[in-house]
Amino acid sequence: MQGKILIVDAISTNRIVLKVKLASAFYEVIQASTADEACVAALRHDPDLIISAMALPDCEAAELCRRLHQNPQTRAIPMMVVCTRPNAETRLRALEAGVQDVMLKPIDDTLLLARVRSLIRAHNSAAEWQMRDDTSRALGFAEDTLDFGPPGRAVLVGTHAHTAHNWISLLRPQLRTSLSFTSPETALRDLSPEKVPDVFILTLSDEDNSTSDVLRLLAAIRATAITRHAGILVVQSRPDPGLGAYALDLGADDLMSDGFDVAELTLRIKAMLRRKRVGDQLRATVRTGLKAAVSDPLTGLHNRRYAMPHLARVAEHSAATGRSFAVMVADLDHFKQINDLYGHASGDAVLVETAKRLRDNLRGVDLIARIGGEEFLIVMPATPLSEARVAASRLCRKIGGRGFVVPGADQPIKVTVSIGVTIGGVRKVHEAPSPQDANLLLDAADKALYAAKMQGRNQVNLSRPAA
Repeated sequence: MQGKILIVDAISTNRIVLKVKLASAFYEVIQASTADEACVAALRHDPDLIISAMALPDCEAAELCRRLHQNPQTRAIPMMVVCTRPNAETRLRALEAGVQDVMLKPIDDTLLLARVRSLIRAHNSAAEWQMRDDTSRALGFAEDTLDFGPPGRAVLVGTHAHTAHNWISLLRPQLRTSLSFTSPETALRDLSPEKVPDVFILTLSDEDNSTSDVLRLLAAIRATAITRHAGILVVQSRPDPGLGAYALDLGADDLMSDGFDVAELTLRIKAMLRRKRVGDQLRATVRTGLKAAVSDPLTGLHNRRYAMPHLARVAEHSAATGRSFAVMVADLDHFKQINDLYGHASGDAVLVETAKRLRDNLRGVDLIARIGGEEFLIVMPATPLSEARVAASRLCRKIGGRGFVVPGADQPIKVTVSIGVTIGGVRKVHEAPSPQDANLLLDAADKALYAAKMQGRNQVNLSRPAA
């Protein structure tokens, strides 16, 4: 399953139609007919997304959103509203309460599924960083985040400067955010690390050439290190479901398909700035909270002290969501010979470069830790066996495919790695979900690593799913 979605609507026909669309895209669907039922279902099933009608028998969607946000267990679940065209006040009330989007019937299936993917992708990413923060707090290494932050910086990107400056003049009285304008060609070219926008507002006009430029920029923002965590809001001049879906799948966080509206755009920018600030705080906590206590000083990776509690939390999360995860143990082949032939300074250089190559070829939410002299632990949340196999094989190629430049050697030296892989979170049919023991998972990956060594090194060995 791609995710779990709670549908809330008093009309059973509406729920069934929406369920068919979502189930065909391999989502697990839960249903509720009232806000009270929805609150109970959200606590019981921990959905990745809630899709609600605007009007429910016991309250409006805005009130349901507020009730969910009051509970720490449900406040992070994203919510979307599907309805016939509401009046402007009702729509804004929903967005102000925290609803991420209001989609109007009749809904284009392509745009609906793209929006669902976008919201669940953002939710899962935030949940992984939150889990890392929880690990730091469990170890006593995190400080409480602040409820306030700097005003933020937003940049409006488009090809019509006059229109953009008019928008900015209308937005400025509503926001304490720094607002500026740039063209797609200069948005990244003239960017300095100390002035990275928190939010990019990308405007799509009716002109084919300018649309292509803006979409290329969207992809580049997501692929550039200093901007990949920035919020991206796309504003279409007119509804185009296919183009909107494409923008969301390229990495846009939010979409306004009906053109400029100062009140709605203000709410969406504020919401995006809040999410960006929370995300930045979580990442800062993980990266800097008493770093020396949970990090390997040579490679900068996490150490065993951090890795094992984090692995336990990934197992707990897997038991709650039903998603499998991968555990890998990677060990450099014949590492002692490198120290013996070239010296310990060369061995250290190999470890540092290995850590870099591992980081460069794994996702931001994956854990990489140095747990022994030349041994590394990798934990990949929400990863099935097929993806784990591909990732492990890629790491073998990235380590062994290019020589390592080290002190004491005239030429780059050959270094290879063996990797043992096991899959956690896989259970038998009818078996009750329960977190798996972190030490047992590590032991299973270790045994797979040993088999890889015995089979000739420089390869991946998969164990059966850990039970």
